[in-house]
Amino acid sequence: MQRRIFLSTLAAGSALALTTPHLLAQTSTAPSTSRAPEALPRNEGEHPRYRPPQRFGLGGAIALGDMRRQITEEQARAILKAAWEQGIRYYDTSPWYGLGLSERRVGQLLYPRDRDGYVLSSKTGRLLEPDPGYDHPGWEGVDNFRPKWDFSASATRRSIEDSLQRLGVPRLDMVFIHDLSPDHMGAQWREHFEVARKGAMPELVKMREEGLIKGWGLGVNTLEPLLDTLEVSDPDISLLATQYSLLKHEDALTRAFPACEKRNVSLVLGAPLNSGYLAGGEYYNYDRGAPADIAEKRERYRALAREHGVDLRTAALQFCNAPDVVAAVIPGASSPEQVRENVASIVDAHVPAAFWAAAKNQGLLHADAPTPR
Repeated sequence: MQRRIFLSTLAAGSALALTTPHLLAQTSTAPSTSRAPEALPRNEGEHPRYRPPQRFGLGGAIALGDMRRQITEEQARAILKAAWEQGIRYYDTSPWYGLGLSERRVGQLLYPRDRDGYVLSSKTGRLLEPDPGYDHPGWEGVDNFRPKWDFSASATRRSIEDSLQRLGVPRLDMVFIHDLSPDHMGAQWREHFEVARKGAMPELVKMREEGLIKGWGLGVNTLEPLLDTLEVSDPDISLLATQYSLLKHEDALTRAFPACEKRNVSLVLGAPLNSGYLAGGEYYNYDRGAPADIAEKRERYRALAREHGVDLRTAALQFCNAPDVVAAVIPGASSPEQVRENVASIVDAHVPAAFWAAAKNQGLLHADAPTPR
């Protein structure tokens, strides 16, 4: 019954889609105190913080960008079709994913549809320069575009305008400054951050005021750039990947969450399954294999899940969906079946309270980590 209500409401179009945060909070095991308004006020007289009206979305990197393996256009369309049919109305993409490929594929699904009926986020920080035959080792196939870091104001506007063209839409809901982080740039990230502070950040504030976007923030895999941005600019929402999951969450819980809550900034959580590792995959956070301590922790979770009759994928997704500061969770999917499994984990499945209590008692979960009710 819950799923039928959830799907019929989303399928009814943009007017009803605006009510979905409440349904998703009820059916996705978010705590009863969770808020999911479209905008969060900061302080009186200041710009309200945008927050997406759906708590569950689809990440567009792995399959839609041809990470790890090349998929056909037919396969990509099948994944996106399954997501839409399952009621997913939030899609995250980036120029970086497949060097434009993910945005083109997402655009094929979305551009004919009512723009008010879904949420769309993309990213900035890399310009794509034409380069016939260029092939980046991170993406399968021939990409024909070479990425170039540029966090200036002019590059930021051009990047977003290019994304709008690839997607076939007139505006974006959210834009994340992408990979401005030491895991991608080493010590040079601070030099790029200074460029972004003077260029990309004020330009995104301007585009928010123009109505070209509704909210902006960082899209990163580390905490320091996110925390620094809270101090120097006016973000609404950020995408934090790999930092909050069953396997790793203490730093985000104790450092990032309080800082964001203080500023009324919410978070989108990427890689909630650690690149599929918590669903039984071989990749952990984009690379094959995992550190020994992470592999051992997964085995302990598997044993606990068997003891309580719990699917570990379900526990992982529901755990990420529990904190109030989390606005949305966006796992990727490499097949229509994975899309359906992820939605079932969030909408239909139940994880008993005894599982969460045991995970805390065994030291697998931080004592203060929110868990679903």
